[in-house]
Amino acid sequence: MAFSLYSLLTIAQELNISVSVKAPRVVNADPRVFITLEKEVSEFLNNTKWTDDEYEDHEKIEGNLNITITTDLSATSFVGDFFIQSIRPIYNSNYKSPIINMVDNGISFTYQESQPIENNTNIYVDQLSSMLTYYAYMILGYDYDSFSPLGGDRYFALAQDVVNAIPSDNNAASRGWQASGNRFNKYWRIENVMNPRVRPMRQAIHEYYLSAMDQMTIDMDKSKAIIVSALNTIQGVNSAYPNSVAMQMFVDSKRDEIIEIFKGSSKGQQKKVYDIMVKLDPAQASEYNVLR
Repeated sequence: MAFSLYSLLTIAQELNISVSVKAPRVVNADPRVFITLEKEVSEFLNNTKWTDDEYEDHEKIEGNLNITITTDLSATSFVGDFFIQSIRPIYNSNYKSPIINMVDNGISFTYQESQPIENNTNIYVDQLSSMLTYYAYMILGYDYDSFSPLGGDRYFALAQDVVNAIPSDNNAASRGWQASGNRFNKYWRIENVMNPRVRPMRQAIHEYYLSAMDQMTIDMDKSKAIIVSALNTIQGVNSAYPNSVAMQMFVDSKRDEIIEIFKGSSKGQQKKVYDIMVKLDPAQASEYNVLR
């Protein structure tokens, strides 16, 4: 009976994340533990009820979480690289647009078979639980932002709660979660997206999706013009808040998409987009040469 009730409760969850765990250089751990880890992470992300909203199966947020174990320090202690991606279907098309491509390298965590993974935003349980809960709320926040202006606030705030719950007096636990760390760490990712200076960018991304991408099959020229306007707004944010992690996350997820959208546009429009994108994404400026 308990199993049946649990199954009913998990029908309409929000996430549909494909999880992959690879451990190409395992020395100390039983390789079977990574099969269990993959299963447990998938069940945690996809069977947890993360919001108060009801989702149909076709509305679930799709994405990928790839974990590559780079070092097994012991049978239960690991270092791994995490790649997190979420995608959003575009209305009236078969296209799915990448929302986030997030990389978290060199993450230390412990795991043993039958260890529960817990969703707790206010109390630190363990590194793996905190990371996965943080990723889930980041995915939700960015997805909700794409459907309504600043719609992800509630979920970004929960991700920030996870960061705030990390014990600062535990060096192993706090690594990657503090302001003093790498500027692309989890602290700065959520700090940037919640920063008032980034709000116009988040609103522009909402326009990018709802008023442009979702309308692309109806009026392509108008949709492209809206994207150019959104990119201008985003460039304004970049000028006011240079080198932000939020900006890097945007270009990492949108680079290929923007090039594909505009490579068949008029020369004048291509130049506008080129001029904006090489400022937003200078490290990859050569990628935009097709728009010159």
